[in-house]
Amino acid sequence: MKVNDLVTVKTDGGPRRPGKVLAVEEFYEGIMYLVSLEDYPAGIWFFNEGDSKDGTFVEPREGTE
Repeated sequence: MKVNDLVTVKTDGGPRRPGKVLAVEEFYEGIMYLVSLEDYPAGIWFFNEGDSKDGTFVEPREGTE
């Protein structure tokens, strides 16, 4: 995923939330995404672990390819 991609994010206790990627930072353990959400238009950071599906919080939004 890259800047301006439309995504959904997994948050505690609710359905996946739609957002837009504002920035991407790669690390050895995974990738950090700064995602703009309705409640957080300036963005909030989410970390996708590189080796764990359970640690995947940001995914591409279906139908945007």
